[in-house]
Parts: sequence; structure tokens; C-alpha cells
Amino acid sequence: MKKQILATLFAAFISIVVVNAQGGGGQRQTPEERTKATMEKMAVLNLDATAKTKTEAVITDFNNTQQKAMDEMRASGSMDRDAMMAKRKEMADARDAKLKDIFTEDQMKKWRDEIEPSLRPQRGNTPRPQ
Repeated sequence: MKKQILATLFAAFISIVVVNAQGGGGQRQTPEERTKATMEKMAVLNLDATAKTKTEAVITDFNNTQQKAMDEMRASGSMDRDAMMAKRKEMADARDAKLKDIFTEDQMKKWRDEIEPSLRPQRGNTPRPQ
């Protein structure tokens, strides 16, 4: 009897560990939440009021466009990863071109080196293709 109880407790413990290890996935942020988070990270750029307003408009437009593209791909049922990556790169390049008109050279360098990489979702220790 004692062995059965211990075996049951052990199985329950293993089940709980496995479920927790999978993670919850979390909720996706809305475009507005992503814009707010991005603008908070941009505090290091010391933007004046005009530049901040213009930047927020560019980031909002980018996030809304990106969300719309993802929704369209999900609705169509064709989640072509390569096509989505190409579209994201195209949208990011357009965003960066607009930001380049707003930022100074130093601000643009900080954007590319510090802020932009921190906005990308991190996936733990997955090996990267080389």
C-alpha cells in the first residue's frame, strides 16, 4: 500500500513538472502595448517632443501593419514562414528609413544596436542556423 501511494505521488509530481516546463506561451501583445513598450525603451535616446511624436506615429504604424499582415496570413491558412520573414524585413526596412529621417546618427546607432534587438522575441537556448 505504501509503495502504491509513493508511486502515485511520484507520477503526480512528474506530471506537474512536465506541464510547468512547457510554459504557458503567454498572451500576444496588442499593437498598442508593443508601441508603448517600444517608446519606453526609447527613453535612452532623449528625443524632443516633436521627434517623440513622429517616432510614436512611425512605430504605431509599423505595429498595426505587422499585426494586420499576421492576421491575414492566419486567416488565409497559409503560414509560409519564408514569405512572412521577407514581409517583416520589408516592413522593418521601411520603418527604419522613416526613423532615419527623425533620428540623429547617434540615435539611429543606439536604435539599431540596443533598442531594436531587444524588441525581438527571444526563444531561449534554441540553436540558430548558421
